Amino acid sequence: MVRPLSDKGVGTPASFVSKTFSLSAVTGAESLDISALGLYVCFINGKRVGQDILTPGWTSYDVRLSYQTYAVADLLVAGENRIEIWLADGWLRSQLMWGKFPIHNTWGSDIAAFAELRSAANGAGDLLLATDSSWESGELPVRKSGIYFGEIFDARITPEVSAGTAEIDFDTARLVAHETTPVRELEALPIAKHWQDAEGRQIFDFAQNIGGYVAFDVTGKAGAKVLVEHAEVLDKDGNFYNVNYRTAEARLEYTLSGQGTEHYRPLFTFQGFRYARVTIEGEATLGAITAVPISSVTEAKASFTSGSPLVNRLFLNTLWSQRGNFIEVPTDCPQRDERLGWTGDAQVFAGTACYLGEVQGFFRKYMRDLMVDQREDGAVPHVVPDPTRLQPEFYPGFFGSTGWGDAVHIIPWQMYLHYGDTEMLAEALPAMVKWVDFVWSISDSPIVSPPREWGARGFTFGDWLQPKGPSAKPLPTIGDDAAATIYLYIAANSVAEIARIAGDAATSARMGKIAADVKAAFVREFITESGRLAYDDQTSYALAFVHDLIPADKYEAAKRHFKNTIDRAECRIGTGFIGTPALLPALVKIGEWGLVSELFLQEEVPGWLYQVKMGATTIWERWDAIQADGSIYNPQMNSYNHYAYGAVCQWLLEGVAGFRPDAGDPGFKTIVFEPIILPDLSPVAARHDSPAGQISAAWSIIGEAVRYEIEVPAESHGVLRLAAAYRDATLDGQPLSATGDVSLSAGRHVITFNYAAPSRRERAKPHVNANTP
Repeated sequence: MVRPLSDKGVGTPASFVSKTFSLSAVTGAESLDISALGLYVCFINGKRVGQDILTPGWTSYDVRLSYQTYAVADLLVAGENRIEIWLADGWLRSQLMWGKFPIHNTWGSDIAAFAELRSAANGAGDLLLATDSSWESGELPVRKSGIYFGEIFDARITPEVSAGTAEIDFDTARLVAHETTPVRELEALPIAKHWQDAEGRQIFDFAQNIGGYVAFDVTGKAGAKVLVEHAEVLDKDGNFYNVNYRTAEARLEYTLSGQGTEHYRPLFTFQGFRYARVTIEGEATLGAITAVPISSVTEAKASFTSGSPLVNRLFLNTLWSQRGNFIEVPTDCPQRDERLGWTGDAQVFAGTACYLGEVQGFFRKYMRDLMVDQREDGAVPHVVPDPTRLQPEFYPGFFGSTGWGDAVHIIPWQMYLHYGDTEMLAEALPAMVKWVDFVWSISDSPIVSPPREWGARGFTFGDWLQPKGPSAKPLPTIGDDAAATIYLYIAANSVAEIARIAGDAATSARMGKIAADVKAAFVREFITESGRLAYDDQTSYALAFVHDLIPADKYEAAKRHFKNTIDRAECRIGTGFIGTPALLPALVKIGEWGLVSELFLQEEVPGWLYQVKMGATTIWERWDAIQADGSIYNPQMNSYNHYAYGAVCQWLLEGVAGFRPDAGDPGFKTIVFEPIILPDLSPVAARHDSPAGQISAAWSIIGEAVRYEIEVPAESHGVLRLAAAYRDATLDGQPLSATGDVSLSAGRHVITFNYAAPSRRERAKPHVNANTP
């Protein structure tokens, strides 16, 4: 590993390291292993090596650093060759974290490169070239770059050798082969609209919020500049608006060389945007410009359509939010001075993510970084990779929140369900156990009472961004103690099952005992004799019903209280990050299908379809990110590309379309088909390219007659599970007389039945005169 002596530190011009070398012959099997501290782009004989973006990727660099392997024979020649590796700050040392307390040089202050050219792949063959202190270095046309900042590129500058290199102390045991699909460019998006603002700046609307960058052509005189700024939304008056980016400059600046038509796209940054504002300084003419999405999820693995255009767009918005935030790490957002791998967001979305893309390697990599960043006492950091672990000065205690740290067991469980990945269950099991023990230790009790202060040991985000309703008469919200206790139960119960699968009977029994103790304590502490939960809010009931925390003798009463929380909110959502994924499944579980349809399909705020109706092309962070009159909510925490609430798409596929993996036979070797017929969504069609093959399901209802068509992959087995309310069922034309599960062979099947759906209630507006000053 060598560092360029031309480098002057973070925020200064990027540097290259290079070497001229000779080969007696090219055999066709030559392979390059390459990595860097910082970001790199490699060229051999002037041609780029590979098409991967933002290499080597983002890991907990002090312990794990990814390397890539490329076949490079087609770039080499017999005789003299030249390799040049461009290096920039990237996640290693450009700003991370936000506001007044940014962290620079997070994992180190030196950019550096590692490369080994061999005569054969996989570390075999002769070593033909390796980085050492004989390599040279110099500055690049990239004059400044940063993940949040953007990039300044001066095309007048030609890379020239100006200094040498120095070997740095580096343990190659840190190197790990890249574990996930590399970040790649997706199909570029053309301009949808184009106009000039009052100051003559050009504004381009690409009609889709993305994570990526613009690419453009330009002609003009040397020294002329093109400045590109980015935004997700326009304000209520139609003006370019990016105040919500906070301290992230998120800009590109390109200085022309004056040599004909020039082409530019950034090398070492990305932005979250739908709109680009272009300012020209000097004599230059902009040519073609496109928006280029980038992602680690390069292929959609699921689709869902229904009779509701708004629901269809909601599904697409979720897909686009996954693309724009699954860039090496499952980040919360791709635009502002954050872009961090929040564990809470990742865990609530993990099941949806496994349907929408192939993410086994992506989550395996994330989990291994999580285990590196986990603290000695078992606390899991709020974000992974964690910039605060090595630099905690301004962010003490940035770890240990229930619901967030539970990513340690929820993500491996989803990997098990979708991919049959027992290896990750076993690998992560010790970290899971440490997490459960940590949460118990917060109060040394089955009832967890987290401190309220940020940074205090055991602080919890609770049900983050749970709506409170009107400020004059707010609705109840879940208390941190109830939320934390529920999640302790979820964790212990889950880890008990994972330990059983992993063959660790002793750990399974211990975790099961903790789960039983917590469940009993939860009932005593948080459920009254009348069946009302202590905080009497939607999240409390949703989580309690989904995770079977309601005793049988309180079940019917708790159902009534749960329904009342929906009625009090005028059939609008009253859940935040941890409550929302459980809300509709809980209502389905208690048999309130009519209420499910009403709640899901209502179009007011807070609700899933409100943002779609307001023109969203990705999932918003806040239910009320844009008011009905077009005004912008407080920009200090207002992202328009935040996938967490898109977790409802897991329910659309598993509930409405009706297919899911069987935990007893994971990886879709056995598929459970159990559709929820919501007539307002008819007709429904969905598919998923699972590891076992493509699964499809479609249904329509006319009157009370339902037709359900499914496809079981060739290597799978199906189980049909019809609700008791479905009458006169047939399978492939034959009557179904048996109740309970019905076995399905591979191939296409047609199921018919009759269903009298509950009528959708028409909610009357209140007649009470509630006008207030």
